[in-house]
Amino acid sequence: MKLLRRALVTASATAVGLAGINAYAQGQYPARTIKLQVPFAPGGTTDIIARVIAEPLGKALGQPVVIENKAGGGGVVGATETVRSTPDGYSLGMATVSTTAANPAINPKIPYNPITDFTPVINIAATPNLIAVHPSFPARDYKSFIDELKSKPGKYSYASSGTGGIGHLQTELFKSLAGVFVIHIPYRGAGPALSDTVAGQVPIIFDNIPSALPFVQANRLLPVVVAAPQRLAVLPNVPTFKEVGLEPVNRMAYYGILGPKGLPREVVDRINAATRKALEDPAVRKRIEDTGSLVIGNSPEEFAAQIKAEFEVYRQVVTQQKLSLE
Repeated sequence: MKLLRRALVTASATAVGLAGINAYAQGQYPARTIKLQVPFAPGGTTDIIARVIAEPLGKALGQPVVIENKAGGGGVVGATETVRSTPDGYSLGMATVSTTAANPAINPKIPYNPITDFTPVINIAATPNLIAVHPSFPARDYKSFIDELKSKPGKYSYASSGTGGIGHLQTELFKSLAGVFVIHIPYRGAGPALSDTVAGQVPIIFDNIPSALPFVQANRLLPVVVAAPQRLAVLPNVPTFKEVGLEPVNRMAYYGILGPKGLPREVVDRINAATRKALEDPAVRKRIEDTGSLVIGNSPEEFAAQIKAEFEVYRQVVTQQKLSLE
């Protein structure tokens, strides 16, 4: 009886799978609402980008795209749920450097491989990051900042959103290349880390532009150097890492869409094309750019290459800096 029941279940699953494949072949995807999972709490940059793209993406696809926030473990909880979802195109996830590169690089217990367990679809946008200091810090530009750190190794500390996050590993990459020693102070989120830096409890932070810029503009933080392809219009006097000779640190945070392993190519192409169409809308582009981000809209292959490159960079950082979660 058990064998018969198992056979019936297998036959049913096969029939459902074949029906799904036929639907893709007939161009019927999507036929219902699509979930786009954000692996962080509402209000952060990942959530903002997801909500900007959800409505126009839904219009382009002809079905609603709804946001579901699944926070926890520095994004790992939500990312794991995306990995374990059915590869039918109705459960997608937002990809970030933290979930697909930084955290997997430092945490061997993460239950997924960022290179093999996802199907990258498209990088929507990238956000520049910056090193900023509290106004009490005895430096006002990059040269004096480096001189101060080198002359007093171990005196200063920096705040991050937590061990394994992009702020942590990008600062460690900077430290290894610049030859400086600064103590890491991890927080439970970028918000608390930023608040304590603004309050002067910690003198240095490596943060993304959308959250740090208001404090920079209010002169409550001083920008030292930015991770961006070129100088930012909002910070024209602040050099990039490439300009100061540390090009490997010139890495922006990406915010893209991915699905679980095995997502059919027809679905990948459909979502990619619909996202590109949504990004052609000047109003959508402006909303993304207003966060301090740059619109990307690349191919699945290009996004996969970006994820792989980031993972390799931060895996090397973890090894070179002897980092762990302990």
